[in-house]
Amino acid sequence: MSKLELSYSGYVCAPYLHDHRSVELKDYWMKSKNIERLYFSTGTFSSDSKPYFEESNNHYLVAKFRDNHQIAKDLERFNQNKISFVFDIRDDLFHIATDETTNFISVYYLEYGESEEDVRELASLLINRDKIEVAGYGHMETFCTTPLKFTFPYSQSILVLEVATEKSHQSVKKYCDQTRKDANRKGMTMTSLVSLSILDCLK
Repeated sequence: MSKLELSYSGYVCAPYLHDHRSVELKDYWMKSKNIERLYFSTGTFSSDSKPYFEESNNHYLVAKFRDNHQIAKDLERFNQNKISFVFDIRDDLFHIATDETTNFISVYYLEYGESEEDVRELASLLINRDKIEVAGYGHMETFCTTPLKFTFPYSQSILVLEVATEKSHQSVKKYCDQTRKDANRKGMTMTSLVSLSILDCLK
């Protein structure tokens, strides 16, 4: 009897290379019932994470999905020579409904394997930040036709924040940087992985 695997919702960032395969993937996700939202964005990797992901790209399709197993099948079918990232949300920390539009997604990793109590404490700090609409904690998986040179050691401790505001991407990045510094001062080491500036909502 096969073991039942849990499925998770989350986020996927697939490189948009302005080629036929990228366009096919975009069109496929536009029609997919598994995709709740689809964005076109730029991705900026931090200096801490960039050595692990030399094959990263600048432009990404960013999607919020319902089932990570289906996303894995999609990326195996449309695999590329630049890295795709899947962030499975294992723990929804909070979701605050606002009238603002999501224009920034910030992804971090926690370096020291914080306990569940630590993550809850982090959530209580983040929920007081008025521009953060959604916070989720989970795992990361990567897809690429070229094997990664180094194994990323923090893939089991990923924090994803959705920021909803009309302010500029530069302003929002500063806001997220300050949030990270506040958390670090409380002893929780949030390290930036990638900042995704949303340019257009496709779905």
